[in-house]
Amino acid sequence: MNQRLQTEAVDVLFDAILQLKTREECYLFFEDICTVNEVLSIAQRFEVARMLREGRTYLEIANKTGASTATISRVNRSLTYGNDSYEMVLKRMGM
Repeated sequence: MNQRLQTEAVDVLFDAILQLKTREECYLFFEDICTVNEVLSIAQRFEVARMLREGRTYLEIANKTGASTATISRVNRSLTYGNDSYEMVLKRMGM
């Protein structure tokens, strides 16, 4: 885990997120705490991870998601060298 990320403020934020119980609560909370573009960017990266895991090409992913090759490459690096969190969450979601 990145030690620069782990702060008391981030811990409190994550504790708050863990209190959300429904998709509607997530929409309400994230709409208040993030800009629309920030939420869409996070969602796009998650979609890119799912598609990379399925073996899709960069071109297919870029065409479907609108993600840049730089974003796709960054997500691919996380899948390959990261903390396996995408894999953990996708498995829990049955994907």
